[in-house]
Amino acid sequence: MKVLVLSCNTGGGHNSCAKYIKEEFNQNGIACDFVDYFSILGDKLSKRVEKLYLKSTHGKGKLFKGVYKLGETYSKVGITSPVYELNKLAKNKIRDYIENNHYDVVICPHLFPSMAVTSLKKDGYDIKLINVATDYTNIPFWNETTPDYFVIPHPSLKEEFTNKGILEEVLLPLGMPISTRFIKSESNLSLNYDKPNILVTSGSMGFGNLKDVVKALLKNIDAYIIVICGNNEKLYRKLSKIKNANLIVKGFVDNMDAYIKSCDVILTKPGGLTSSEVAVLNKPMIHIMPIPGVENYNANFFKKYHLSLVSNTTKEIIDNTKRLLTDDKLKEEMLANQNKVISKTAAADLVKFIEGKIK
Repeated sequence: MKVLVLSCNTGGGHNSCAKYIKEEFNQNGIACDFVDYFSILGDKLSKRVEKLYLKSTHGKGKLFKGVYKLGETYSKVGITSPVYELNKLAKNKIRDYIENNHYDVVICPHLFPSMAVTSLKKDGYDIKLINVATDYTNIPFWNETTPDYFVIPHPSLKEEFTNKGILEEVLLPLGMPISTRFIKSESNLSLNYDKPNILVTSGSMGFGNLKDVVKALLKNIDAYIIVICGNNEKLYRKLSKIKNANLIVKGFVDNMDAYIKSCDVILTKPGGLTSSEVAVLNKPMIHIMPIPGVENYNANFFKKYHLSLVSNTTKEIIDNTKRLLTDDKLKEEMLANQNKVISKTAAADLVKFIEGKIK
């Protein structure tokens, strides 16, 4: 068996999930490749899409919110979307890539490649397709795909997916696939521990104006503030100009597990994958600055099950950070809930399922 994982550059969560799935298959001796969907169509297109996505999150994400709302409208009326028709155009290149590399299974933690493969399946092409939801909601347009199986983050989301047209028999509530290596690896960071370490991460794209939040944290809390700016070089330059011995500014990092494990409180935007990473590593978490749309659903899910605190203002961020640093009961309850609700074995369970079902 040979597995292809297809994702693309619209936020880092999809690609991180793809890498975890590839890693888990490889660790179990199964050939698996992770490929950027748009790179098959052309590297220039991949870079253009990434840049367009980043622009859509500017100005408090108004453009992103508008596109998301439009997607919800299409899903409600049941009309085939322009998004599907555009990705349908890629089906021949995707088919050629699958055949030239002899893949038996295609796994898509992103909507776009799943649409292209769905179009192939509708033409009668014989390939196994598995979708993986990387958010704690059914995003618009998933109902236009026809996977053999669909991995979702939690059993409580089944009804939402079926209500929007996904067949119940294909749903696999395994959890968010995060590799065993990520969960079990040891932290190798050399940080100071004479005071608390607070990690602030705005996601791979660095969404949100964090400068004021960081300044407020430095002013009101005696702790080391470690900020991961992702690919946002402008944010990195802004924060690097702040002269404070308690501030540590990083750009893109490939050892997020080490930073999460080494810190006492994690402040993060509510991306589905990032939030799951923090929860499987069992760390106190505060959700900040959601991109309007899907991330509000993620934040609501984590709030519902008491897996994080949600902060919508700088004052709430400061107050909630102080609570998690001082209220041991609150912290212990949050960590216990994370252990109950968020699966640590989702990636391994996915590999076992595919080994058993698909030959």
